[in-house]
Amino acid sequence: MNDLAIAPVEILAAIQAGRSIVQLDLYRVDCSGVDLRGANLAGLNAIGSNFSKANLSSADLSGADLRGVDLSGANLSGANLTGAYLNRSLLYATNLTDTDLTGAKLQVARYDRHTIWTAGFAYKSSGAIGPGAALNGAYLNTANLRDADLSGANLLGSYLSGADLTGANLQNTRLSGATLQRAFLTGASLRNARLNGVNLEGADLRAADLSGIELEHLSSIAGADFSQVQGLSEDLRSMLLGRSAAELDVWNAFTRQTTRQSLTRSSRPSRSHP
Repeated sequence: MNDLAIAPVEILAAIQAGRSIVQLDLYRVDCSGVDLRGANLAGLNAIGSNFSKANLSSADLSGADLRGVDLSGANLSGANLTGAYLNRSLLYATNLTDTDLTGAKLQVARYDRHTIWTAGFAYKSSGAIGPGAALNGAYLNTANLRDADLSGANLLGSYLSGADLTGANLQNTRLSGATLQRAFLTGASLRNARLNGVNLEGADLRAADLSGIELEHLSSIAGADFSQVQGLSEDLRSMLLGRSAAELDVWNAFTRQTTRQSLTRSSRPSRSHP
């Protein structure tokens, strides 16, 4: 969000004064840290804006378009977000205590362990991305999930083709039956994850942590790159190298290395873990 414009002083002054903001457009505006507690922001268009650390407590944001908005560290306690669009928004450490989220759209919004949700709200099944999320069968093809915390999430049978999971925390995540074709898992932590029956065709797993992983009945590993993976047991590596030449000798279109080369040249053996 480095290219965000600075919100005009008169617009913020009008909002803070409680004047009507019908049709107000705050597209890609920097409102970080602004104090808009109790403001009437119903129907606000703030796509892609920065409201990080803003005070929006008790504000009326019903029907607001907050797609892609950075709400990290923002105070939305007691706010009205009925029917609001929060798709792809950032909710890291956001305070949503007593917030009305009736009918709010949260698909691919990202939360973390520090997000405070209103009591009783089923955030794990809301379509949002975060620890323990219920995303079985979800369509997340090409999604930007870089550095996302999906530890303990349920992604059974999910569609993640081309998704960017670089550096993501996928510890204890259930991914069995998922489609991970051409997914980027570089540096991701997959410790104790279940990947039984997944499709890893063309996936980039370089330097991923595969300690304790379940990896059986794979659909395909053709073109997958396992260079410098950590924690891959010798048994699993041998199993992978026992796949057909039709899979092992396929080039990864991105790394320009075959699956066989990635498994024999630079894989790191498993270490013992408590």
